[in-house]
Amino acid sequence: MVKESKYEVKKEMLEELIANPSEFEHTHPSVVAKIVKDIYQNEGRESFIEYLRKIPEEYLGEVLLELPEHLKDEALEELSVKKLAEVVDELDSDDAADLIQDIAELDSEKEKEILSNLDDEDVEDIKKLQRYDEDVAGSLMQTELFSANLDEKIGDSIKRLKKLKEEGLDNIYMVFLADEFGYLIGAIPLEDVITFDFDKTYRDYLRESYKRVISLKATDSVDEVVKNFEDYDLVVMPITDVYGKLIGRITSDDIYDLIEERATEQIYKMAGVDDESEEDREIGAITKKRAIWLGINLFTAIAASFVIGLFDQTIQAYVALAVLMPIVASMGGNAGTQSLTVMVRQLALQEINWHEAKAAILREVAVSLLNGLIFAIVMGLVAYLWFNDYKLGIVIGAAMVINLLCAGLFGATIPLMLKKVGIDPAVASSVLLTTVTDIVGFFAFLGLAKVILL
Repeated sequence: MVKESKYEVKKEMLEELIANPSEFEHTHPSVVAKIVKDIYQNEGRESFIEYLRKIPEEYLGEVLLELPEHLKDEALEELSVKKLAEVVDELDSDDAADLIQDIAELDSEKEKEILSNLDDEDVEDIKKLQRYDEDVAGSLMQTELFSANLDEKIGDSIKRLKKLKEEGLDNIYMVFLADEFGYLIGAIPLEDVITFDFDKTYRDYLRESYKRVISLKATDSVDEVVKNFEDYDLVVMPITDVYGKLIGRITSDDIYDLIEERATEQIYKMAGVDDESEEDREIGAITKKRAIWLGINLFTAIAASFVIGLFDQTIQAYVALAVLMPIVASMGGNAGTQSLTVMVRQLALQEINWHEAKAAILREVAVSLLNGLIFAIVMGLVAYLWFNDYKLGIVIGAAMVINLLCAGLFGATIPLMLKKVGIDPAVASSVLLTTVTDIVGFFAFLGLAKVILL
């Protein structure tokens, strides 16, 4: 009996799901997305699209949203207008708006055809959400929610919730309370609601146990949304218009996705890699984007080499300098990267402001200076034992202290200065820091060598 491969087992699982569509209800969309991704890699585009077409519309939308960007784009190009219209109709308003936006970027005519196949109410919700800029809370909001009037009996609202669940409303964590005009009054966890007297009203509940509701306006920044979710361990947040009327909610799953996207973007930027181009599978496009950054690094390397060239006679007279030079630059670069990474992260998460900047800079400088002293002693001894020259040990030790001190100082200040002038610190900090640590390291080491050794 031949043992089946993992891929074949997964493929059989998908075929069983397609044969019994109700089973999709118990399978997470990310699991299905991974299987169809494997099908694309093993069998190609045609099989990938064929299996997607077989997935029921009520589950296909969430599967598409779990796919990598380039695979999602291929699927959106191939699936029919009718199929996509049914898919969008099954999605929550925020996900529907995201998918329509993806379709619009690929084919605006296809987007118009899909919208013409949707109910006017759904189109209105999508258009409303698309009007928000991507950096405000409204862009993450979904309009579907469970709210109740203050004078509504709890038992009646629970019956209404059952109907809403049947219609597809999910992730109900809280009941949002509004007055007769729709203004947000409060929010009650669902677990508290089901343990309260069903014959009493929500007004009675608030009299006995009022809890302040944490909410934001649709025009508030996404950064503020993330900060509130982290600070208060929220699973859902009500969103109001500028006047305080309840218009939607943001759930934690959207925040997790956003945090992951931002972390990925920060990592790519720190390495000089464009996250959008990396999603593109075109080798030429990726090469072009990376080449720009490598070209900038080339000029900084030339600048460092120019400094070395100023001391060519010193190196010729003392060959051991050529052996030890990379150590000084490398230690400075690594120490600077540590300070840089800490500062960029704090700026990205808004954990530091200008009033706290001085203390943060002094801390990084102090840490770098202490490390500089420690490794100056270590490297000084190594150089002395290696080349039997105590002066060489003094030179590299002093250069190590100078370079690590500068690394800590510039690693902390460069991101702050870039932020001040409106440049993303994650994009430009590393190349500037590398230039500083290389030039300072080589100049300090070779300059001291010229003075002390020659």
